[in-house]
Amino acid sequence: MKTDVLVVGAGPAGGTAAKYAAAKGAKVTIVERRPEVGVPVRCGEMMPSDEEIIKMFPNAGDISSLFDIPKDMRLREIEGIKLIDPKGKERLIDFTGYTMDRDKLDKHLVSEAVDEGAELIPSCLFLRTENGKAATSLGEIEYKVIIGADGPGSRVARSLGLQKNSNPYPAVTAQAKGDFDPYVHMFFGGIAPGAYSWIIPKKGQANVGVGFSPKFAEGTLSEYFEKFRAKHSLEIMTKLEGKYVPSEGMIDRIVEGSGMLVGEAAGQVISVNGGGLPLALIAGRVCGEVAGDNISKGRSLSDYQSECERIFRKPLATAASNKRLADTFAFGSDRRTEMCMSLLGSRRMGNLIRCKRIFP
Repeated sequence: MKTDVLVVGAGPAGGTAAKYAAAKGAKVTIVERRPEVGVPVRCGEMMPSDEEIIKMFPNAGDISSLFDIPKDMRLREIEGIKLIDPKGKERLIDFTGYTMDRDKLDKHLVSEAVDEGAELIPSCLFLRTENGKAATSLGEIEYKVIIGADGPGSRVARSLGLQKNSNPYPAVTAQAKGDFDPYVHMFFGGIAPGAYSWIIPKKGQANVGVGFSPKFAEGTLSEYFEKFRAKHSLEIMTKLEGKYVPSEGMIDRIVEGSGMLVGEAAGQVISVNGGGLPLALIAGRVCGEVAGDNISKGRSLSDYQSECERIFRKPLATAASNKRLADTFAFGSDRRTEMCMSLLGSRRMGNLIRCKRIFP
């Protein structure tokens, strides 16, 4: 099989990249190892408002059309974030956004790519690439450009000789039944050592989960999740799903030869809160447009690296630096966590969430 642009992974980054590459006239093929796009869900399922995204990434340009998500997919409007210390003290951060069903979002983005002419091949596992050909579980695919949108353990990155994400932390998530207030709750302390646990409201339910840093943890994720569930009397409706979340910011090189990395494969995740959805769409658009222009006009793939440096490098590096400060001073004991949150206060904690410096 031959194609112009091979996209490995049908998540938000891959679906968006495929859409914009196909819109440029390229022949695009998406391979997805899972039989159904978006399933299972391993995500907090929250999207910040356009205003919040621009505050975090002011160089992202016009994002209005990029984040034009159908209204019926917006399940719950978010009015703020409550940061809760180990003693239960809340600090309210003004922060707007909305929640959604992540599997429906993934399907929507891939369907837009297919409408532009891209082809989706499910149940197709990417194995490796060599000399412009990708070996998959369904046979070889010859390509001109390959895009790795296959998560933090990216096989495409490994095949291209690019660095892997360092120090990813594990997290688990599930759906809890009930009516919850319109605020994201982020709990810091012993139940989620080195990270946080969360309750993110949806419609008649909430996305709930726990993440931790292995170097601070003394138990398993399932044990920590059970403590969290019991403490908040959560009625869990779904199977617990796990994943690894990049925690060091964007990797140094995201382009090599005829290949590019996008989304979690490129470390395009906010270290301090694990958020990756808005970055996946922003980077996916840039990646897809550069790939399409490469096919039709010979545009250098290095333009993708340059654009991502301009948009993401500074805020993601700031977030990663803040995470390292938290690891050093705030984590390790509930007393230290509580003291640091008290020292920072709501304003500086708000800066932390938005990838801003917390100290002058």
